[in-house]
Amino acid sequence: MKKITFIGTGYVGLVSGAGISDFGHKVICADISKEKICTLNNGEIPIYEPGLNDLVKKNVDAGRLSFSSNIENSIKDSDIIFIAVGTPESNDGSADISAVKSVAILIAENLNDYKVICTKSTVPVGTGELVKNIISENINNNVSFDYVSNPEFLREGSAVNDFLWPDRVVIGADNKRSFNIMKEVYDPLYINNKPILNTSIVTAEMIKYAANAFLALKISYINEVANLCEALGADVHQVAKAMGKDGRISPKFLHPGPGFGGSCFPKDTKAISALSRENGLTMNTIEAAIKANQYQKDRMVKKMKHLVGGHFKDKKISILGLSFKPNTDDVRDSASIDMINAIKKGGGSVRAYDPIANEMMNDIIDDIKFFESWEDACLDADGVAIMTEWNEFRAINLEQLKKIMNEPVLLDTRNIINIKKLNEHNFKFDNVGRGDHNAH
Repeated sequence: MKKITFIGTGYVGLVSGAGISDFGHKVICADISKEKICTLNNGEIPIYEPGLNDLVKKNVDAGRLSFSSNIENSIKDSDIIFIAVGTPESNDGSADISAVKSVAILIAENLNDYKVICTKSTVPVGTGELVKNIISENINNNVSFDYVSNPEFLREGSAVNDFLWPDRVVIGADNKRSFNIMKEVYDPLYINNKPILNTSIVTAEMIKYAANAFLALKISYINEVANLCEALGADVHQVAKAMGKDGRISPKFLHPGPGFGGSCFPKDTKAISALSRENGLTMNTIEAAIKANQYQKDRMVKKMKHLVGGHFKDKKISILGLSFKPNTDDVRDSASIDMINAIKKGGGSVRAYDPIANEMMNDIIDDIKFFESWEDACLDADGVAIMTEWNEFRAINLEQLKKIMNEPVLLDTRNIINIKKLNEHNFKFDNVGRGDHNAH
C-alpha cells in the first residue's frame, strides 16, 4: 500500500484519487480551497459524474480516501505526489501551466524524504523538465526525488469506468525505481492484463496531446462528411457504420453532431497547435480540425435561423441540452453556447433545459430562462434545438411537443429523433447528414 496525495480536487484529481484509493492505497485529495474540501468532507461531490459518488463514499468509509486543505502536511505524509491542477487555455491558445509551477514550488518547500512527483494534469511537452528544475531550485535540503508523467485518458460521463478499466496506463519515467513505484500503484490493472507502458517523460506528455488531437480530428472529419452527405442526399449514419467496420478506422468518434466541446478537445487541439508553432512547425491537420469545428457550430446556427424564417428577431427558441455531451454537467465550449449567443444577438429569446447542467450554464450566460422539464422549456416556442443527446430527449412525445409549440419546428443536431415520425407529425425539421429531411 502506498500513501498518495493528489493536489487538486477537480475532475481529474477527484476521479483519479478515488480510483487509486479503490486499488487499496491510502489517498489524500488536497486542495487550497477550504470551501471545496469542506463540501467533500460533508459527503457532497462538486461535479456530476456517474458512479463517482458511490466510489468516493465506498473508499471514505473504508478509511482509504480523505480530503484536506493542508497541502503542506499532505505532501510530507505521502510517498507519491500527483499534480492534478487545471491547465486552462491562454490567450494565445497555449496551455497555462502557472498552477503547475506554483504546486511544484510548494512541493519543493515541503519535501522531507524521497518521493515520486507525478503530473496527472494535461501539460505541454517539456513541462516535466520544467517541474524538475523548479523543484530542484526551491528544495530546502538534500532530499532526492523522481519525476514521472502519468497522463489521464478519462471521458466525462464514463470517467469512473475509464479509470478502473482503462485501455492502457502510460508511465513516463526516466529510471526503473520510479517506474516500479508507479507500477505498484496500478498493479490491480496489471493483474487484469491491462498494459502498463513505460516511456520517457517527454513521450508520455506527447501521447496525451496526440491522442486527444486525433480524436478531435476524427470528429471534425465525420462532421464534414455529414455536410457532404446532406448535399448529396446520402445518410451519414450508414456511411459511418460502414467506415467503422473497417478495423483500421473503428466506429468510435464517428458520430456527427454540432461540433466538439468540453474541457479537453478544444483546449488540447489549440495547445498542440501552439506547441508546434513554438518549435517551427505547423500541424495543418489539427488547425484544419479547429477551423472545421467552429464552422460546424456556425452551421448549426444557420440551420436554426433558416428553420424559423431566416432571422431570430422576436423568436422564442428552446434549447434542449446545454452540456457538451450527456452524463456530465460540463458546458465548457458546448455548441449550445454558440447557438444561445447567436439567438440573443439576433434579437430572440432563449428557453433552456438540461437534466443536469442548468446551473452551470446560468453561471456563464445571462438573460435566458431555465426550466426543469423539456415540456416547460418548449411551451410557446417558435423552434426547438436539441443540442445534447440526453436519453430523455430520445423519447420526446412529438405529438405533445407539437401541441405546446407555436410552430412545429425542430433542429436535431444529434440525430436522435426518428425522421419518419417527424414527417408523420408534420414537423419542419433539419438534422446533421441524414438524407431524408425537409429543410436545408
